Amino acid sequence: MTHAHQSRRNILGGAAAAALGATVGIGPHRAAAQHNVRYSTGSEAAKIRVPANATDCHFHIYDSRFAPAAGGLAAPDATPDDYRALQKRLGTTRGVVIQPSLYGIDNRPTLEGMAALGPNFRAVAVVKPSVTDAELQRMHDLGVRGIRFNLAQAGTTTLDMLEPLSQRVDALGWHCQVNMPGDKIVAAADTFLKIRGRLVFDHLAHCPEPAGAESDTFKLIHRLLDQGNTWVKLSGFYNDTKVGPPSYSDSVAVARAYVAAASNRVVWGSDWPHPTESQSNKPDDALMIDLLPTYAPDEAALKRILVDNPAELYGFPKA
Repeated sequence: MTHAHQSRRNILGGAAAAALGATVGIGPHRAAAQHNVRYSTGSEAAKIRVPANATDCHFHIYDSRFAPAAGGLAAPDATPDDYRALQKRLGTTRGVVIQPSLYGIDNRPTLEGMAALGPNFRAVAVVKPSVTDAELQRMHDLGVRGIRFNLAQAGTTTLDMLEPLSQRVDALGWHCQVNMPGDKIVAAADTFLKIRGRLVFDHLAHCPEPAGAESDTFKLIHRLLDQGNTWVKLSGFYNDTKVGPPSYSDSVAVARAYVAAASNRVVWGSDWPHPTESQSNKPDDALMIDLLPTYAPDEAALKRILVDNPAELYGFPKA
């Protein structure tokens, strides 16, 4: 990171601290700590002190012992120990391991990663309609709480699998998680509007910029939020931004609009190890969590986003 970028990070961190206020407990000792985390730019600790049981609801484990699936997005190994280093940097203690596209329906990297990380973790798996009820129950007992449809590229899952699988996993209290370009979300509106089980949209639902909260994508997601069964992940701010770091002000504006629309159905995620980004262009994860006060208006909203909402969605003990 350049000195200029670091200075901007310090300025933004101070602004975020001021926006949230002293109740979050921002301490200079946090900023002074140094952390070297694989696949993450920078080394400073997060400047905000997150509440107890703060949850990272979106990250991946990669393990080259397992064969890649056709169409999967390749990434180097990212281990549970690597992720523990990120937790120390951010201050989070709970997390949700998301099955990446690289392994298709071979959920072993995700399930083994979750088990290695311990009881404070849950997972989201990938399945096909041929999955047995017994297998779904086995994964539930291990800590799986949802299934993912990565429709950003051709691969393991397809849109026509969504409705029948949603009906099956709804009985377990699970959700269906969707990663899909914003324009394709709009094109599939009829499908999403029919779903009665829980839906979770990754990465701000990829609202295209510069339209952002005025886009057709946001308007559809707002309609789905109003139905009461839809959630949004406040993650991947770098995916669709035109402004970029350190402010990500266009993505922040979308996040703020989601929080205003349904503050009880949004969760935060790091998206570590950031598989869509090149090794030379990884985001600063501490900066990403320090952005929270710019769209979470107060301590209560911060706790909902980081603790209460994840507990509801993933079945963590209520804090």
